[in-house]
Amino acid sequence: MRFLHGFLAILPVSSSFQLPFKVPFFNSSQQPLRPAVASKPRIAIIGAGAGGTSAAFWIAKAQERFGIDVEVDLYEKESYIGGRSTTVYPYENTSLPATELGASIFVKANKNLWRAVDEFNLTRRDFRDEKGLGIWDGEKLLFTTSGGWWSWWDSAKALFRYGFQSPRRTQTFVSEMISQFLTLYSAETPKWDNITHLSSSLGWSELVSQSTSEYLKAEGVSNQFISELVEASTRVNYGQNADEIHALEGACSLAPTGASAVEGGNFQIFEQFLKHSRANVYINTSVNSISPAASGQWSLDSDRGSETYRAIILAAPWHSTNIELPVSVRISPQPYVHLHVTLFTTTLPSIPPQSFSLPASTKIPPMLLTTFEGARNGGPEPEFNSISYHGLIRDGEWVVKIFSKARISDKWLSKMFDGEIGWVHRKEWDAYPVLPPTSSFPDVTLAHGLYYVNSFEPFISTMETETLSSRNVVDTLLKEFFQSGICGPDAITDKDSEDYVYGWDC
Repeated sequence: MRFLHGFLAILPVSSSFQLPFKVPFFNSSQQPLRPAVASKPRIAIIGAGAGGTSAAFWIAKAQERFGIDVEVDLYEKESYIGGRSTTVYPYENTSLPATELGASIFVKANKNLWRAVDEFNLTRRDFRDEKGLGIWDGEKLLFTTSGGWWSWWDSAKALFRYGFQSPRRTQTFVSEMISQFLTLYSAETPKWDNITHLSSSLGWSELVSQSTSEYLKAEGVSNQFISELVEASTRVNYGQNADEIHALEGACSLAPTGASAVEGGNFQIFEQFLKHSRANVYINTSVNSISPAASGQWSLDSDRGSETYRAIILAAPWHSTNIELPVSVRISPQPYVHLHVTLFTTTLPSIPPQSFSLPASTKIPPMLLTTFEGARNGGPEPEFNSISYHGLIRDGEWVVKIFSKARISDKWLSKMFDGEIGWVHRKEWDAYPVLPPTSSFPDVTLAHGLYYVNSFEPFISTMETETLSSRNVVDTLLKEFFQSGICGPDAITDKDSEDYVYGWDC
C-alpha cells in the first residue's frame, strides 16, 4: 500500500485484463480530424491518469469561473482511464469485489482526492487492517503485531522492541512533513516553475538530498527501527530500500494513517474528472511526436493524424511514451522501478508457517512486509516486497496481493499456499520512479506552451501529487496565455475556512 500513490504507465501482460468501466462519453480515436477553429485556442493533454484527467478538470474550473474559451483534447494510448490506478475482478466475475492493481490508497491529507470523492458522490471505504502485520528478512520473522499498519506507532510490542524515542522521533518527522505539505492547499500556496525552488521554499532541500536512513540516523532514530519498520514501509510503497530512497519520499511512505480507497476502484475519481471537464477524450490513441509549428504553436502527431495546439500538457512519464520531442527540448533520464504484482485467491486464511520453515504454532500475519537488512548481512534477499490479504471475495476465499522484483511462479505460489490457489492474475508495472537523494529535477515548463506534469514525480510520486502538479501547470499556462489562473481574476471565497482547498474553493 502507499501514501498518495500516483501510478500512469502500463505494460499489459495478461490477456485476461479487464476494463474497469465503460466509456460511452469518450471519443473514438477513429473519428476524423475536426477543422481547426482559428479564433479558439486549443490545448492538448497527453495521458489520462491522475495528472492528465485533473489537468482537464482544472481547465474546466477556469472555464466555469471566468469564461476562458478554449478547446481541450486529451490523448490516452491505453483503452481505459486511470493510468496506474486500475482494477481487475477475480475470475473475471464482476459480481465479485474489484481489486486494485495499482494505486491503492489515499489519505485525508490528500485534499484533492478526498474532495473529489465527496464532490462526485463516490463511496470511500476504510483501508484499515487490524488483524496484524509482520516483518520478514528472508530467513526470520523479526517482528509481528496484532494491530494493523496504522497502529504500530502506539503498540506496546513496538515500544518494547524499538524503545520510545525512535518511533516518536520518526512520527514527529512524518507529522512535520505533512504539516508543510498541507500548505500546498492554502490560498497562499506557492506557484512553481522549478521543483528545486519549491523544495527550498518548503524547507525540504535537506530531505531530498539525503537518504531516508541517513536523515533519520542524524535525527537519533535507531538503525534497528530504520532497517525494520521504516524499510518495510519504503519497500512496500516504493519498492526501494531505506538507504536508497530520499528522505522526503521515505516520509510519504510512513504516512498512511486513515488510509481510504474508493469502493469499486480509485480510477473512478479520474473518470469523474473527465466527465466534469469539457475535454474531447481520445482513448486508444498514441501520440508519436510533438514539434514546433507556425505562430509559436505546437504540432502534435498521433494515430489520428496531425493537429495544431497553442499549448500542450504532457501528463505521462515521457520515457514510457516513445513520444519524439524537438532536439531543443530535453527531459533528464528517469529510471522507474519495474514491479511485479501478483493477485490470486486462496481458501487459506493465512500463510502456513511451514512455508517459512517456522514452527506450526507461529501465526503469520495477513500483511507481511520485508526488510533488506538480512541480505546486507550476508543472508538471502526476500523473494517478495510484501504479501497482503485484501479481504474475502466470498465465504471461505480470500484475495491476496504480492509485490515483488521478479515474477512469482505458479510453482512458488502452490508451495507457499499448500496448493490452495484459485484465480491468478499477474501484472508488470513501471510503477514509480527510482528516487535516490537528489537536488535536480525535470523542468516544469519544457518550452513556451509545453509543460510537463511528471516533473513532480522524482520529488513525490503519488496520485495526489500528480493532481497538485497538474494544478500548478494549468495555473502557469493560464497566466502565460490568459493573464489569469484557475480561480480567475476576481475570485471571492472564505479563504480562512478549515475546509478550504485551493483550486476547488478559490
